[in-house]
Amino acid sequence: MQKTSAWPLAWVYAALIVYASLYPFDGWRVQGIAPWSFMWAPWPQYLTNFDVFSNVLGYAPLGFFFALAFHRTRPSLPALTVATFMAAGLSWVMESLQFFLPLRVPSNLDWLLNVAGAWLGGVVAMVLTWAGLLARWSRFRAKWFIAEARGALVLLALWPIGLLFPAPVAFGLGQVYERLEESLANWLQGTPWLEWLPLREVELQPMLQGAEILCVLLGLVLPCLLAFSVVKVSKQRWGAMLVILTLGLFASALSAALTYGPVHAWDWTSSEVRAGLVAAVFTASGAAFLSRRACLVIALACLVLQLALLNNSATDAYFSVTLQTWEQGRFIRFHGLIQWIGWLWPYVALAYLMQRLSTVSPRDD
Repeated sequence: MQKTSAWPLAWVYAALIVYASLYPFDGWRVQGIAPWSFMWAPWPQYLTNFDVFSNVLGYAPLGFFFALAFHRTRPSLPALTVATFMAAGLSWVMESLQFFLPLRVPSNLDWLLNVAGAWLGGVVAMVLTWAGLLARWSRFRAKWFIAEARGALVLLALWPIGLLFPAPVAFGLGQVYERLEESLANWLQGTPWLEWLPLREVELQPMLQGAEILCVLLGLVLPCLLAFSVVKVSKQRWGAMLVILTLGLFASALSAALTYGPVHAWDWTSSEVRAGLVAAVFTASGAAFLSRRACLVIALACLVLQLALLNNSATDAYFSVTLQTWEQGRFIRFHGLIQWIGWLWPYVALAYLMQRLSTVSPRDD
């Protein structure tokens, strides 16, 4: 069976669809009629272009990844048909569950548009396969990356997406302790378990200038080290580093542009960020000469250190304003999907690095 990154990407995207479809997971109620009755209900009277495009484009990547995964790992199956039916089943379950949510409205038209989007995504995957473009990617991957590169490539593909959600510190993903503490306190309010919640003796303090520079440095070096651990030839690491740093910069700029407007795309590049960027370039350049195992060890140390710095620091008032702008602006349509990627990415990367280190030996370099 051929290994492919399409499977993990398909399941990650399916999980994001579940989250987007059932958000905000609040106010569940039973109405006394079959939840799948939307299938024979009248068509919606009002439909915007955004509704059409969001439903079609929202399921297109799922159809693409499923079709590609089945084509590469189960060539005996009709990949396009199976992918479309799987996406149709997921959409039908999501529309049925929306029946129990007061803020969501199930629709037969939405279901049809989702199926159409998944089918179109599958068609794109099959056309790219027929044209030989995916075969070229396979040859490129075999030339550049080791066979066990699937997990790292998925993480590297998700990293710039996680950067789209505003972070208290540039490239500082995974700062969740303060929010998690507040959420737990709210959930346990009025219950005896609230007294069991450990309290901090000292309030979290804003991050110092030197710590911020270090966080920017670690946030940029980490994906470079992750890439270095799966790149075959040492000289190819320079190209991987250039691509990663460019993607990180432009993803952060895109986040600022969509939140505040295009004229503010680079306002986040403070003196601390610029210093961290310069330091990251030199650090990653030096790390390009290390062995794969050394890259994994240093990446794990960088990740643990950055998470410790981030989660032992308080967010400032300006960041709260940024979140309000995000939540009240155009990004509300993402229903928090990108923020979950940004929050969870470092912890998934932590598990991946520990798993790799448990299986990689010095002889693998």
